[in-house]
Amino acid sequence: MGQMSYCKLRKKRVPYLLVCEFSSQFLLELNCGSALFPLGNEIRLEDLSAEEIKYFRKALASGELSRLIEPWTPWWTKPSARSISLSPGGGQLVKPLHEHEGTNAQASTTPEPKLSEVPAGPENSLPPLEQLTRTDPSPLLAVHLVDVLYSYCFTLRLYNGDWHSDPSGAATAILSVSKVLGDDARPETVAEALGACLEQTCSAVYRHTGGFRFCIGLLDDIISLLHLGCGALICSLCDLQRLIQAGERMLKSEKMGKAEKGKSSRKLHSAERKVYFLMCWVHDQPGEAWSSLAGIVEVEKASLWESGYSGTRVKAEKKEVPQTKVLIEEV
Repeated sequence: MGQMSYCKLRKKRVPYLLVCEFSSQFLLELNCGSALFPLGNEIRLEDLSAEEIKYFRKALASGELSRLIEPWTPWWTKPSARSISLSPGGGQLVKPLHEHEGTNAQASTTPEPKLSEVPAGPENSLPPLEQLTRTDPSPLLAVHLVDVLYSYCFTLRLYNGDWHSDPSGAATAILSVSKVLGDDARPETVAEALGACLEQTCSAVYRHTGGFRFCIGLLDDIISLLHLGCGALICSLCDLQRLIQAGERMLKSEKMGKAEKGKSSRKLHSAERKVYFLMCWVHDQPGEAWSSLAGIVEVEKASLWESGYSGTRVKAEKKEVPQTKVLIEEV
């Protein structure tokens, strides 16, 4: 899957790996535009001279480039996130003027939002759960929601809020961090779900993102989203659904073996369906459920902070789960 990610350079989007700090003249050309680097164009490694590439790699290794990245402020911390309005059916109050096909197509056709805005909710009303499953939904869905929200917040922060710059890579990150979406895991407690997430984000693969302190910050993100309630949770899951669908579309153009592409496509499709089911489940829950779940996450955060992270996953006690309780079914 794709490897390129992007960042904001003083309100201008450029590839993250190609932000350069060589001279005041070079920075002026990047920020204000020039014949060599027109404003709004992407700057790639091949656009640089051998000497510029040398200085770029040196600046990258020293961390000097960090001050050029415009920090992203998560949308769930904005005042607008406290006044999200959806229809009684969970859909947008105002629909975009474009045609779409299919039950779940609303998530893939919505225009790319500004990074500071609350992502749009579903274009159509969400169906009741009885239309999606013949059995009662799993009592563990609240636990699974915590896992999914963790992966969503992690990926948005990893991409500085702009997953649209690399949907394929962002979808890969989602499946890597979320055991529920990536491995079809079914954690039975919030502690177990968070333990698996921390194990992945503190691993060598993602250690560069900030380690244990960064993980604790992600728990604050989850708590904030839960306190915002149903509207924010639906918008989060709808944004995640769009991310996965965009990753699916990108996968079709990737050069890889047929078997590998088929396996990746099935995983993404399964993850997208689970996210949609969770979205419908969230819409059916009473409002007080989210403050209670936020309280559980707060307790786990305090416990993790006090004890520190040992690098081992929290193990849940073995329990008999009724076979009729399912996470998602074919519809």
